[in-house]
Amino acid sequence: MFQPSQADVRRFFCAVLAKSRAAQPLEALETLASLWIAEHPEYHADLADAERAVQHGAATDDGRTNPFLHLSMHLSISEQCSIDQPRGIRQAVELLASRRGSLHDAHHDAMECLGRMLWESQRAGRPPDGDAYIDCVQRQATRD
Repeated sequence: MFQPSQADVRRFFCAVLAKSRAAQPLEALETLASLWIAEHPEYHADLADAERAVQHGAATDDGRTNPFLHLSMHLSISEQCSIDQPRGIRQAVELLASRRGSLHDAHHDAMECLGRMLWESQRAGRPPDGDAYIDCVQRQATRD
């Protein structure tokens, strides 16, 4: 299993922004990442300097969302939907996107569920509960 370091992830997103700005060819994953980066212009300054991004670490002292974590979650949810793993996530996110009128907004709602599932898994020392994750996304999609 591929397990990139925090520095690898940061360099990846910074390189994608640089390649996009230079109109250089992108690999498939880079293309997907570039689409999510384009949805978040507020992160462009954070992605403009890879070495600064690596040195900055995970700190978000100013109360802002960590742009690298946020973009990584967009990629994770996109990949989950593309392979429908956990089973049912594609339908749940599509339903949520339809309800919200935006795939981007649906991802943000799904991120809340994904983050909660991961936090609960780590806290309890158990594997992630995919069913609880799907249930959460479905509740988001069907709530009034």
